[in-house]
Amino acid sequence: MEKQNWINYKIKIRERLKAFALNVLKLSEILPKTTSAKVINYQITKSGTSAYANYRAALRGRSKSEFFSKLSISVEEMDETEMWIDLIISSNLIDNEFIRDLYAESLELLKILSSMRKKSSPQSKSI
Repeated sequence: MEKQNWINYKIKIRERLKAFALNVLKLSEILPKTTSAKVINYQITKSGTSAYANYRAALRGRSKSEFFSKLSISVEEMDETEMWIDLIISSNLIDNEFIRDLYAESLELLKILSSMRKKSSPQSKSI
């Protein structure tokens, strides 16, 4: 991928992660106020917004290693967020089109971030 296309791609992913984080915040407002839902709400709000924050930090990395490190955290946070969404659906806390779309987007973003991490590995010659 040529340099400008790679830059544009990273910006596109940043915007998707921002939209995802905003949807996680919307989800946090509609989760029930039960004890178990409050625990999940706290966790998913942290991980769902952290994936975006760490990706932004990765984009500002001063080296390939720093980019890789922050991107790795973003992958971990997105994986955790996907798990919490799956738990919300599986436990029937919420099961509607919004949460299912959010789940699908979490899986897609996780795949994208994981692929980016693999391509940007310090051992990789891709970037």
